[in-house]
Amino acid sequence: MRRSISIVIPAYNEETRLGQSLDKIRRYLDASSWEFHEIVVVNDGSRDRTAEVARAAGVRVVENPGNRGKGYTVRHGMLEARGDWILYTDADLSAPIEELEKLWTAVECAGAQVAIGSRAVDRSLIGVHQPAARELMGRFFNLAMRLITGLPFRDTQCGFKLFEGKTAREVFSRQQLEGFGFDVEVLFIARKLGYLALEVPVRWDNVPGTKVSLWSGARAFLDPLAVRLNSIQGRYR
Repeated sequence: MRRSISIVIPAYNEETRLGQSLDKIRRYLDASSWEFHEIVVVNDGSRDRTAEVARAAGVRVVENPGNRGKGYTVRHGMLEARGDWILYTDADLSAPIEELEKLWTAVECAGAQVAIGSRAVDRSLIGVHQPAARELMGRFFNLAMRLITGLPFRDTQCGFKLFEGKTAREVFSRQQLEGFGFDVEVLFIARKLGYLALEVPVRWDNVPGTKVSLWSGARAFLDPLAVRLNSIQGRYR
């Protein structure tokens, strides 16, 4: 049963595109059958009017103590969210908010606690591709990630993931990484705790203006190693 949903949006200097995205999410939620819904924008120390745009749209704004990174920002929002189910999505809506229906159907049918949007399961759903170098790096990252962590997923980095609220609190309260590799960590923790996570193909379009530099993406290759080390040291117990 669709009781309540929280939509968590990490935002850093998203003044120019956040308002339009919030309008789309609000229209979708108003037409949906969720009994309660909320939108939570987590402002990661933006230097522009991101917070003002969000407040003007009438959504809940959570402030980070400065610019802390995407991993910290998503964790902050997931632990603040009040819904029985919580979706985190990128501010550019590269995966359209309507794709939440696919994630919800997947968890409802399988009795799963997590569903992750994926670009790799059905690449025909990608309307606008990333630059070739970035896409190739993503495939290398996924291969390295699977070898190091044992996770079976073909795309951990798509920023469109649905968690049962109770599961989210169990998982994100154990999260250690604050950078872009946090997606791998939270999926690793969920699996370690025995939760069922499904990979669901979603429509996706690359939107110019990514905050992830090639250097930041390259550094993320170290994060699966950090996850494995954290696990060995018992930090996810």
